[in-house]
Amino acid sequence: MNKALKAVQLDTLKLAPLTPTIGVEIQNIDLSRALSPASLGELRAALLEWKVLFFRDQNISTEQHLSFARNFGALEVHPFAPHKPDYPEVLAITHDRDNKGKENTWHSDVTWRAEPSLGSVLRAVEVPEVGGDTLFADMYAAYDGLSDEVKAKIDGRIAVHDFEYFRKGMKKRGLSDAQIDEFNRKYPKVEHPVVRTHSETGRKGLYVNAAFTQYIVGLDADESRALLKHLYAQAAIPEYQCRFRWQANSIAFWDNRASQHYAVSDYWPAVRRMERVTIIGDRPR
Repeated sequence: MNKALKAVQLDTLKLAPLTPTIGVEIQNIDLSRALSPASLGELRAALLEWKVLFFRDQNISTEQHLSFARNFGALEVHPFAPHKPDYPEVLAITHDRDNKGKENTWHSDVTWRAEPSLGSVLRAVEVPEVGGDTLFADMYAAYDGLSDEVKAKIDGRIAVHDFEYFRKGMKKRGLSDAQIDEFNRKYPKVEHPVVRTHSETGRKGLYVNAAFTQYIVGLDADESRALLKHLYAQAAIPEYQCRFRWQANSIAFWDNRASQHYAVSDYWPAVRRMERVTIIGDRPR
């Protein structure tokens, strides 16, 4: 058995990896309690190593959800997505018979921001009996797996990111051009490196995604599309992935700087209710 797949005992946390490089379940922690500096330090180290942390049987309140996430930084308010009443930092993500799941595209969250998120803490409130898994991809591995030729081609390249996905939704909901223009002014298109160097680990990872990346600067349209298509496809390679089956009160905490995720929308018309809290990050370099 691969050493990486065995449970690992740290000073206070017991870790059970899902795969050799991405995804680890924390088996002995109660997120309803205040965590010690030692436990928080180990959680951060585990996040940096495994990119996604999973927790089971965490029947926590909204306040406890927020408190846990704040251990890792200030929280953002999503300007477009619906939030939980009285809790602007908590995204309420509900899909049912009348609202089919649509997050089934490989992506990193809010890369249309100048300072995209450090990570998100997603809690399952109600899940389908079958289906509704989330896949996560290791974007270090996605970069490492590229040919030397492609690595040389994207070295130092910049890509433009935009919230076009949400703009389309605004139009469907009937927002006026003036209202949408106000969002355009507040959140203009941003440029991020195609290959991001993680601010804490120093490792290189792919930082383009099919949801929000528009084009690569300095390439003609056809060349940009072809290259992005190739780069997007790296996230879909099974060897770079883990897959998480949700249960009520399960939690996933992912590093948005080093991973992408894909919410499988195979459960319609069943109900899937999730709540997400997102930690503000830094400008990609």
